[in-house]
Amino acid sequence: MKSRKPAFFIGFGIPFFGLVVLFPLYNRIYPVIMGFPFMYFWIFSWLFLTSLCLYIAFKIDPANKIDE
Repeated sequence: MKSRKPAFFIGFGIPFFGLVVLFPLYNRIYPVIMGFPFMYFWIFSWLFLTSLCLYIAFKIDPANKIDE
């Protein structure tokens, strides 16, 4: 049986790293993007990036493969 670790890392590790670990780097008032501080833009963009990471993790997870 193949390992599920890559799917777990992509689905959980990358969003966690982007939102929690990188917090000191994106916690800034400036620059302002569309009238919002960069921090709000960063968090809002991870809403979509997390969905993309979960989709990729679902596709590469060996437990989701259909045996024909």
